[in-house]
Amino acid sequence: MEYALLLAPSSNRVYTAGAAALGAAELAAFSVGALDGRLGPVAPIELAGRTYLGFSVADGPLGERDLAYLANVSSAFALFERVEGDLLRPIAGQPLDRYDDDLISIQKYSGKTNEHFTKLLLNVTVLASAFADRMLERKLTVLDPVCGRGTTLNQALMYGWDAIGIERDQQDLEAYSAFMKTYLKRKRLKHNAEMTPLRREGKKLGRRFDVTMAPDKAAHHAGETQQLTVFEADTSLARSLLKKHSAEVVVADLPYGIVHGSRGPKGIARGPQELLETALPGWVQLIMPGGTLGFSWNTHVAPREEAIALVEKAGLRIVPAEGFSHWVDQGITRDIVIARRD
Repeated sequence: MEYALLLAPSSNRVYTAGAAALGAAELAAFSVGALDGRLGPVAPIELAGRTYLGFSVADGPLGERDLAYLANVSSAFALFERVEGDLLRPIAGQPLDRYDDDLISIQKYSGKTNEHFTKLLLNVTVLASAFADRMLERKLTVLDPVCGRGTTLNQALMYGWDAIGIERDQQDLEAYSAFMKTYLKRKRLKHNAEMTPLRREGKKLGRRFDVTMAPDKAAHHAGETQQLTVFEADTSLARSLLKKHSAEVVVADLPYGIVHGSRGPKGIARGPQELLETALPGWVQLIMPGGTLGFSWNTHVAPREEAIALVEKAGLRIVPAEGFSHWVDQGITRDIVIARRD
């Protein structure tokens, strides 16, 4: 059976240029992690002047569960069965999304990671974990230890999962908390949100922002709520902030060292290599057995071999993740590393 996936448009012209290659790599991850390797090779095809990703399934048509997985591909706009030649039949799939997509798209600010890539990174990290076959039913917990203004956290919430973030920048925390409070009120979603002091051993470290939310009143009354927590703290303190095995997956878009600056407040190094050396041991303790770490970074300031060496030194097993390297901007080539805690 032959299929064609129509790629979603992106407001970022550079990302759009690489979307086909990234989408093919993501589909391969879905095949291995959720579809028992049943998808054939994925390749771009042109139909009526539009770019699709074409692939085959050797053992018959995709089932309802298969389609439910593929509905969450980050680059997917619509999926079709190829009936004959260029004739396509649309196929419906129900994504995990619990909220309107402006939860992801409405925030605009300098340095924001493309939301399609954020979703891709979360997807491939979960698909490499022991929980991939349950991601449609199980409420996972996602930790972003360098969460910025919460793009990854919002994608986790969109999926119906719980989200935990750590961000030391006071302005980012204030901007994110203001956005979430406004969003929840504007959408009239049942919720509780509060900012409280963050203390350890009698000392104030910063603040924490906590939200309990649900997509509708019925879910809230049934106790089907989601938790969002963001700590205002340095990520090197992650283990002191959270209990061991707090999350199924840890997902991070590391500072690039160019656009975001190589140093943060008080001269603290923010390059990806220095950040991993300092924070990775604490992050690893927070991952559940069978869980995964997925991060993206600028390979110009930290070679892939060095990043992998640091991850292996921390006791994680590297999961093959090919085809994700792509050009972002002058001086920035972004790639992904995925590792699993066995």
